[in-house]
Amino acid sequence: MYECVDDLTEEMQAALVAASRDASPVRGLTHGYYKYPARFSAVFASAAIKAFTQPGDLVLDPHVGGGTTLVEALACGREAVGVDISSLAEFITNVKCTVYSEGELETLEAWSKKIGAVVDIHKPSTALTDYEQLGYYKHLDHPSRWRLRKAIEQSIAAAIKLGTPRLEAFGRCVVLRSAQWALDGRSKRATIDGFRRTLEETADDMVNGARNLRRSVRNHGRQQPVTILRRSAIGIHDEPSLNDMRAPHLVVTSPPYPGVHVLYHRWQVDGRKEAPLPFMIANKLDGAGLSYYTMGDRKYPGLKTYFDNITGSMSSVAALADHDTVVVQMVAFSAPDWQLPRYLEAMEAAGLAEMRLPVLKGDRDGRLWRSVPGRRWYSAQRGTTPGSQEVVLFHRKVRQPSAASAAVSDRAAR
Repeated sequence: MYECVDDLTEEMQAALVAASRDASPVRGLTHGYYKYPARFSAVFASAAIKAFTQPGDLVLDPHVGGGTTLVEALACGREAVGVDISSLAEFITNVKCTVYSEGELETLEAWSKKIGAVVDIHKPSTALTDYEQLGYYKHLDHPSRWRLRKAIEQSIAAAIKLGTPRLEAFGRCVVLRSAQWALDGRSKRATIDGFRRTLEETADDMVNGARNLRRSVRNHGRQQPVTILRRSAIGIHDEPSLNDMRAPHLVVTSPPYPGVHVLYHRWQVDGRKEAPLPFMIANKLDGAGLSYYTMGDRKYPGLKTYFDNITGSMSSVAALADHDTVVVQMVAFSAPDWQLPRYLEAMEAAGLAEMRLPVLKGDRDGRLWRSVPGRRWYSAQRGTTPGSQEVVLFHRKVRQPSAASAAVSDRAAR
């Protein structure tokens, strides 16, 4: 059995459905800072935040990824907490959620106008020796890439010269996005002129995005705090830094998809060659394999590890929630016929009861489905597949029956 989402008007439900099915590219504010795999819909995240919360409420994303939920929460005047196991996700989300001062923005704007000139293959660059020894230069050491390697090193050096951790992080993110354009999933090698031009355009776009975020935040008066934790979501209810946190009014997230192959932590260079370069550019370390970020090997029988992990993480979410908390998840499946029922069993085991939108009664299975727009993974490679459809799931914390009602139920069962 399931409950209905009965605290939204029909008009609000229709707006939520329309937002979920919006196929426009992820853009606006600081969303374009990096193309994170399996990017969450900013339009939907914003719609969910506006539908289920008020300014000042707390929004939680336990699988924060590229930070879409937190950016939208910040821009809407909500407090936000994000959790992710990846240091790259932590870096990207921190930069995207930084509200820079006007003075910092002027510094970054001046820097953005000069960054292209930093790239000069006739001038020396400084190798990141520690990262090189750890293998982070993998596939960048090829003789055909010495120019691009030098350009990346020169650009990182320019970011470091910005002088403060906040500004350096912004500069590194500019390099990260530009190097992703040059290396990740390309069929044709990028030129140095192209990289230089992309650096300039990316820096300019990112400064504009930072200004827009600052403007949105200021429109809501006092800036609400944003907390980003790099750790597993399993056990976050015991996280010391969250001891005084009030219950979130909304949990909105897109967890790793069961059975769907997504490279959250690597770039694919020259076809399928995996490279850990993004961590080096972000000045982070990565010592984990794919299953670490996807909550389990997709080839494990019955995806047991995945479902154990999602039950664990959502149990911790339920422990932080109260009975007014709405949990909204956008999930895709490689084999929905058996994985969706198993996923719902995991939510029930975590103490969460499914809800549905009344406006969708009689529509397919009564749940909110959407086509996945423009993903490189899975659907892009294989056309229309089960994994090219996402479902939006709504849950609330299970209300425990009182001792008296439990006794009545027990007698009735006997």
